[in-house]
This record gives sequence, C-alpha cells and structure tokens, in this order.
Amino acid sequence: MLNWLIEPLSFEFMRGAITTAILLGILCAVVGTYLIVQRMGLLGDVIAHAVLPGLAIAFFLGIDIFLGAFISGTLSTFVITWIQSQSRIKVDAAMALVFSGFLALGIMLITLLKSKLDLHQFLFGDILGVTTDDVKRTVIITVIVLTLVKLFYKELLFYTFDPLGAQASGLPINLIHFGLTGAITLTIIASMQTVGVVLVVSLLIGPGITAYLLVKELYQMMHLAAVLGVISSVTGMYISYYLNVPSGAAIVLVVSVLFLLALFFSPTQGIFTRPKMAHQRARLFSQFKSQKTK
Repeated sequence: MLNWLIEPLSFEFMRGAITTAILLGILCAVVGTYLIVQRMGLLGDVIAHAVLPGLAIAFFLGIDIFLGAFISGTLSTFVITWIQSQSRIKVDAAMALVFSGFLALGIMLITLLKSKLDLHQFLFGDILGVTTDDVKRTVIITVIVLTLVKLFYKELLFYTFDPLGAQASGLPINLIHFGLTGAITLTIIASMQTVGVVLVVSLLIGPGITAYLLVKELYQMMHLAAVLGVISSVTGMYISYYLNVPSGAAIVLVVSVLFLLALFFSPTQGIFTRPKMAHQRARLFSQFKSQKTK
C-alpha cells in the first residue's frame, strides 16, 4: 500500500502535477462557494469559455497569453452586466448568449490568425505537462485570492447574501463584484492547465455543492469544500497514473462521485437518509416484517 502511494511521487512531473492539483482543489472550492450561494454557477462556465478570444489575440501579438485570458474573461462579465442593465433580458439568458458568442469568437480568431495555439490543451487540460513556472503561477494566484478572501470575508458574506443591504450600508458593491469576477477569472486561468476550460466548472462547483449538502454555515462549507477539492484532485491524479487515463477527466469523475454520495447519504439532506425517507423505510420494513410473521 505504501509503495502504491509513494511510487508516483518518485517522478518530478508527478510531484509538480499533484502539487498543482492540491492548490487548485483548494482555490476552486473556495471561489466556487461564492458562485453557488449567489446562484451564479453558470458564470464560471461563461468565463471559462470567454478566455479563448484573449488567448488567441495574446498569442498572435506575442504577449503573455494569461494576461489576454484575464482581460477577455473579465470583459465577458461586463458584457453580461451591461446586457442585463440595458434590457429586460434575464441574467441566465445573457450568460448563455455571451458564453456562445465568446466561444465562437475565440474559435474564429484562432482560425483567422492561423494561431498555433494548442486548443485541445486549453479545452481539456494537461496537468502532467506543468512546468516549474506553472506551479509558481498557481501558488501566487492561490495565495493572493485566499488572502483577499480572508481579509474581506465579512464584506463578501454581506454582499453575497444581501447585495441591496450591502449597498445601503455603504459597501462598494461594484468593487466587490469586480473583485469576485477577478478571483473567478484568475482561478479559471490557473485551472486551464489542469482540467481545461471544458471541465473547470466541475472543479469550481462540485466540491462546493457537495459541502452544501453536508453543512449549513458558509465558512464550514468553504473549509469542507476545500478538503473535498484536495481529495478529488489527488485521487484523480492517482487514478490517472495507474489507469493511464486523462487526469482532468479522472479528477472530475471523483468530484462527481463524491457529490452523488452526499446527494444520497447526507445525514440531513440525503435522498436515502432524510428524516421523511427514513420514516418511510422504517414503516415499510415493519409492514414487511409483520407480513412475514403471519
């Protein structure tokens, strides 16, 4: 058993990949918690695909592609807000339109600019190919985002559950909204190398909604989601190593399995364990037992 755990760590690329996976498991879980409680889970998917035009343009101009991705991803949220404020269109419809529009623009730009950008890598990830610079970038992003969340936790909590009250109390809600958007975009950029933009939403939302079924308080949800994110990431990496399957897909499948376990067996909200269901099972069991004794 010990050899099974240690063997992958003997390779430098696996050590870097597992380190990155642990960092992103924590980062995605914490940031994704805010998306869940605001009922804005689709926003992560929108930003994840909206980075493609920025990647294509930055690669063509020869500048840092992650800077281009950040600008493009942030711009998509401003477009959503602008559409929502200037029309009767609901936010979910605006997000769906921006999602498809930015994705189409990204694919078009990659084709027209004859970019040699590895689209497959960004769509599906390649965590085994992370470099030392990638690990350092992930560490920096994780430390910055988690530090800001810690420093402004009370303000974020107030804004998340009562934005109108936060505005009335004088909090700079536009700045808070921009900060959350920036954190989500940075998280997605850091995760592109790991699971890719197609699967990053699962890592953002999965641990959070699993924790949501198990605990009640936001801070408990964030801590438990981070633990579940780390478990999913590390377990997925080991599955990928021993079964020779794509790492991103393996991580996401573990996230999904943990969610299903919570959905079925959560002590308070599980389908099979909630009080009403437990009472019904007990009644059926007693009826079966009485019939058997007759």
